[in-house]
Amino acid sequence: MIQLYHNNRCGKSREALKMLEDSGMEFEIIRYLDNPPNINQLREVLKKLNYKPLELVRQTEPIWIEKFKTIALSDGEIIDALVKYPSLIERPILIDKDNAIVARTPEKVNEFILGF
Repeated sequence: MIQLYHNNRCGKSREALKMLEDSGMEFEIIRYLDNPPNINQLREVLKKLNYKPLELVRQTEPIWIEKFKTIALSDGEIIDALVKYPSLIERPILIDKDNAIVARTPEKVNEFILGF
């Protein structure tokens, strides 16, 4: 089943949710701000995305700028920051089995949906 890492305050995330609803496909909403992923879950998401941890960081978020931007962090430290501050996680993320995408555009959502 498709999973959507969703933040309802994010317009792109709401758009992806609407597209999934309109598709008629079954999916699960993961409200990652309310129930943040643990380190192992986040590592699994990164693996499915084929991303380095820094690629998943919303680097314009005030928390990132204030706490992390000016220091060198290892991949593990970046993952720790994402777990501690889930608002830093790029969104929305669509996941199915071994595949995942950061679905920032309607085109990416459509490509993901049409892949089924």
